[in-house]
Amino acid sequence: MSEAKTGRAWIELNMDNLRHNYEGLCGLLPDNCRLMPAIKANAYGHGAVAVARELNAMDVKAFCVATLHEGMELRKNGIKGEILILGYTHPNEFYLLRKHRLTQTVLDNDYAKALNGYGHRIHVHIGIDTGMHRLGERCENIDNIIMMFKYKNLVVDGMFTHLCASDSMEKPFAEYTNAQILLFYGVVNAIKAQGIKCPKLHIQSSYGVMNYPELKCDYARVGIALYGLMSTQEDTEKCNLALRPVLSVKARVSAVKNLTAGEFAGYGMEFEAPCDMKIAVLSIGYADGIPRSLSCGRGSVLVAGKKAPIIGRICMDQMSVDVTDIQNIKQNDIAVIIGKSGNAEISVGDIANKVGTISNEILSRLGGRLNLVCKNKKN
Repeated sequence: MSEAKTGRAWIELNMDNLRHNYEGLCGLLPDNCRLMPAIKANAYGHGAVAVARELNAMDVKAFCVATLHEGMELRKNGIKGEILILGYTHPNEFYLLRKHRLTQTVLDNDYAKALNGYGHRIHVHIGIDTGMHRLGERCENIDNIIMMFKYKNLVVDGMFTHLCASDSMEKPFAEYTNAQILLFYGVVNAIKAQGIKCPKLHIQSSYGVMNYPELKCDYARVGIALYGLMSTQEDTEKCNLALRPVLSVKARVSAVKNLTAGEFAGYGMEFEAPCDMKIAVLSIGYADGIPRSLSCGRGSVLVAGKKAPIIGRICMDQMSVDVTDIQNIKQNDIAVIIGKSGNAEISVGDIANKVGTISNEILSRLGGRLNLVCKNKKN
């Protein structure tokens, strides 16, 4: 791997792990159900184009994204198959759906009318609100949903809902999820009763596949699990699949400095050296997606297989770590922010726990300044 590709800081993708996770998830699905990977938010920070290309090579033929422009980026980079936009597209941009052969979610009946009023045929999936109360036509509005199938300019290829509590199997959450499932299939049956051919169905996200793998749909919209983890470290550890993280984040040591006892380092005099010590300045910061709340010893990185605590405040482009007890550290060495070094590891879940959020947020905030390097065993 050339240093020109990695530069100051980078994301490293293990595509063998991506394939491993994909195959494991496929093994949970019923016959004739396929993955529709969620590669929104730049594939959860992994690089949407790189991930989609690898999945295309695995014969994946359907993807979902959040926005029109995420879909356009995939098409412009040669990604094949159906690309479903899960979120809102402004009517002034409906022409881009046709231009780039993208599929739009019908967000509600008013939006269906707007799409139909565009005057040209648009491929759509109908969103059904069964209890999340975010996007989708409410499931009890059967007449509105049936009407969507009759609009002459809507080509209805699919219909879906989102299970908002499927991450927990505790009784109240399981009861709510099962109620959502019944409501969704109630809509399906009502459509069939009208003699309407049922389109492709999808209802599960990552947690839906893990906890309700028996649901018979055409697609499963898997996101976080495909990337080798669940939303929390606890969920990852108890997952019934041996998921493998796809992503590592690494940065160069840009300088090594000695501090004498009583000297300050970083903004706001936040860190005062308690003794003579050695620090390494790393070429990565909060503008690259590293949470600033890991400052002042709350977080660590790995250098030469050992943990190096973060000292002082994380800056926009840099941060400093204590390497007093790590020998022979020099400029241009590599620090691991997320991933493994020797026998030590810092997972996304570890970081999420420290800052009080979920793995999804940590990943999706990784910055566009990070170089992207794809790695396979054969490389």
